[in-house]
Amino acid sequence: MARIPLLQMNGISLTFGGDPIFSDLDLVVQPGDRVALVGRNGSGKSTLMKIMAGLVEADTGSIVVPPGKSVGYMEQDPKMEGFATLGDFAASGLEPGEMYKVERAGEGLKFDPARAVETASGGERRRAALAKLMAEAPDLMLLDEPTNHLDISAIQWLEDELSATRAGFVLISHDRAFLNALTRATLWVDRGQVRRQEKGFEAFEAWRDKVWDEEDQARHKLNRLIKSESRWAVEGISARRKRNMGRVRALQDLKSERASQIKRQGAAELALESGPKSGRKVIEAEGLAKSFGDKVILSNFDLKVQRSDRVAFVGPNGVGKTTLLKMLLGQEEPDAGQVKLGTNLEVALFDQTRDQLDGDLSLWENLTSDPSMRISGKADQVMVRGQPKHVVGYLKEFLFDERQARAPVRSLSGGEKARLLLARLMARSSNLLVLDEPTNDLDVETLDLLQELLDAYDGTVLLVSHDRDFLDRVATTTIAMEGNGKATVYAGGWSDYLAQRQPEVAVEAASKPKAAKAKPKAEAKPVEGLSFKEKHRLEALPDEIDRLEKEIAKLEELMADPELFSREPVKFKKATEALVERQEKLAASEEEWLILEEKAAE
Repeated sequence: MARIPLLQMNGISLTFGGDPIFSDLDLVVQPGDRVALVGRNGSGKSTLMKIMAGLVEADTGSIVVPPGKSVGYMEQDPKMEGFATLGDFAASGLEPGEMYKVERAGEGLKFDPARAVETASGGERRRAALAKLMAEAPDLMLLDEPTNHLDISAIQWLEDELSATRAGFVLISHDRAFLNALTRATLWVDRGQVRRQEKGFEAFEAWRDKVWDEEDQARHKLNRLIKSESRWAVEGISARRKRNMGRVRALQDLKSERASQIKRQGAAELALESGPKSGRKVIEAEGLAKSFGDKVILSNFDLKVQRSDRVAFVGPNGVGKTTLLKMLLGQEEPDAGQVKLGTNLEVALFDQTRDQLDGDLSLWENLTSDPSMRISGKADQVMVRGQPKHVVGYLKEFLFDERQARAPVRSLSGGEKARLLLARLMARSSNLLVLDEPTNDLDVETLDLLQELLDAYDGTVLLVSHDRDFLDRVATTTIAMEGNGKATVYAGGWSDYLAQRQPEVAVEAASKPKAAKAKPKAEAKPVEGLSFKEKHRLEALPDEIDRLEKEIAKLEELMADPELFSREPVKFKKATEALVERQEKLAASEEEWLILEEKAAE
């Protein structure tokens, strides 16, 4: 029996006062679809998702959502007027008594439902919008950059939730690891055209490169044909032969075809220039300690950073990564210990809060007002790595057009703001780069370029990021900040950190007294003696434990293949990591169930 689609778009066209963004677009999303929506910054991904959500009206075409099916959209900038707390907003679409769904999502996404809306940060508001969507559990979820403002543990929670859901979802993200783990189909938005491939994001780049290669070959053949026909036309005139007017018209048609082709957007012309070499020893920290009231950020921490190191800082939001960075740079005093900075350091900083940009000023003014880029007496030029360049010319290197140069920065998308910050950062030479969440909102192609630049950069890099794939590609050292003052130095990137941490987790688990295992009943009834939140948690745990046991069984069956390691080493590694992770979660869930059962019995 044919499946009823969750959403169907027919003949969708949309123009914003210029070239069409979409033209005659047909699209179907089926139950259970797990779709990556990809494309360059500014290609129209978010616009397409808003059309799907019914928030942007197309010029032509229709959208059909069958009766009884629901579509939910995670708002980027949620409107919370009329709500006292984030929890009130997140629960606004739920039935009475379902607040526990928001509380559960709040635990996973690490936001406080009791936080007042007026004091909440932009990141907290976005997490509340994501919690609202997860709690409402529509048949089709539309997720636009859901991992922004999430730390790695919250990203992992969201990844697990989406892996287990039966709902369909369409996902925009810059996080390769997230997309690779979740998606089974890919929608590619490119110059007003939307292509679909029934493979997940892992296969996207090979597909994209193949399409572009075929496009280049077709253009090359068209250019050769035009050149050949143009030579015939000229020679025909000079020889005073009667011209074949049909052939001349065909030549004009060929030229019109070439003119109508939309040129691919080039890559941003990113460039990093290392300043004079720093000393071999860049930073040496001994016995660092830092607290804010009762909250311990760091306790007796030592670190040596050598020239050319790539040091990544990972850990939950609010654990103190930025504070540690500031102490290492001498911008904040530790409570105890000392930091020695090496000689000849030239620091360049990429700030995740975008505070270096003035939203009321234009892109032009943001560049020319930077003291390190300003050229006295030349308002239309900036200094770029020691050479004067016209402002518009430099902005074009970062994929901005002339019209945007005088637009206010507040009108830019997140990806465009990130590119403008990179333009400022890369205008000056440096030998110590400090990058605080540089990957947020950047498209895949720009991320690739940034990673290649960092590989070739002759200086030292300090990096804060929640992008696991980017950490693996860039970091040579990872500092894991786990709270309560604990910060541990590991060799390598994110995957290396996980591999080294597993024995530590096993030792810690072995040192704890073990409670006797008891299998929870299939259905746990609400009991007295527990809080409202704990009751619902106790009800949910049996299903969670069953799901984890099934996932573990599947992974163990996969790894039982003796040839898997030699045949598919990457798959074997991922399966091993997933197995360890789920075993840890199962042990934690069983222990939590025992504790709640004992508390209920008391």
